[in-house]
Amino acid sequence: MSQTISHSLRTPLYERHRFIRARMADVGGWELPVAYGSQIEEHHTVREDAAMFDFSHMCVIDVHGTDARMFLGKLLANDIGKLKSPGKALYSCMLNSEGGVIDDLVVYYLDAEYFRIVLNAHAASHDIQWIRSQIVAMKSSVSLVVRRQDLVTGDVEPLAIIAVQGPNAREKVFRAIPSTRAADKVKPFNSITVYDSAVGELMLARTGKTGEDGFELIMLAKHAVQVWDMLRSAGICAAGLDAWDTLRLEAGMHLNGRDMDPQTSPFDVGLGWSVDLGLERDFVGKAALCARRQTRQLVGLAFEGSAAVARAQSPVMSLQGEVIGEVTSGTYSPTLQIAIALALITPDIKFGSYVSVEVYNKRVSAKVVRLPFVRNGSQVQQQ
Repeated sequence: MSQTISHSLRTPLYERHRFIRARMADVGGWELPVAYGSQIEEHHTVREDAAMFDFSHMCVIDVHGTDARMFLGKLLANDIGKLKSPGKALYSCMLNSEGGVIDDLVVYYLDAEYFRIVLNAHAASHDIQWIRSQIVAMKSSVSLVVRRQDLVTGDVEPLAIIAVQGPNAREKVFRAIPSTRAADKVKPFNSITVYDSAVGELMLARTGKTGEDGFELIMLAKHAVQVWDMLRSAGICAAGLDAWDTLRLEAGMHLNGRDMDPQTSPFDVGLGWSVDLGLERDFVGKAALCARRQTRQLVGLAFEGSAAVARAQSPVMSLQGEVIGEVTSGTYSPTLQIAIALALITPDIKFGSYVSVEVYNKRVSAKVVRLPFVRNGSQVQQQ
């Protein structure tokens, strides 16, 4: 049964969540569904079939202008020049001047003067302030249009996001909204915008953080309920943020503010692949990043034979008892049926070795493994 949480923001789908008796909780100032019944069942549904998540608390911003590509090329650590064709998406970190991660984000190239960025929910207000400060610092002429309902100004229409994830996600979306079948040939990390006679413009991005295939659908907030109902009519059940957290952890996906922060280098958390240090391009934080020594590495911890779940900031120790890092995220893996965690530890610790973690005042043994734990619904063979 849902509970009323005062002073929290609500997405356009709030009443739909209440109608199907979602368990609601305050998540970063938003009243969001964490589960609709069994978190474990919702997790398995995504791994084996398809389910949908309300991500309307995420923040979409649109960047317009003749120098939009040049501006984003200086703002982001990854090279926006890689986006050659409309619809293409790019994952990147946005860094501060010290080379620390302000946020990780996805940017979509829509046309020569139009890019769309999806920011993490909790960091959105700070991100927007930072981006605006960089527009001024770089003397750019780009315009920034914020599309989240609590941050929109003027006559801008807010957007909503529904993510449908799972091996059957795409086919079920096509069945629910026939006009979306135009996205059948869209490759991973690409997007397409279609027009549906019932719900208007729909952007379908083949992205997500569950480790499964699917779409993130972006639409006008006023059409979110209708899209949600169409998806449910096609047999796509709802899943809450608790299931999303276990899914993204199994997939080794980072959560900003938990697994990385402005004091963390992208190289510390295994995101060096999303940084382009090409000699021809400068970007905010590049000089500091190049001069910065890697002091930590983000690894997976598999608690074999243990159901004890390590909490964030739990100390990680060598077998000799020396503190070598800390847990950033921990959960019980429904797929593997063991406790797992992400941890930032010293870079000299090798994969396949064992460490101990303080869990509820007890030391529990864990194996250091490469990420992800799960790929395409199956366990990854670990060292």
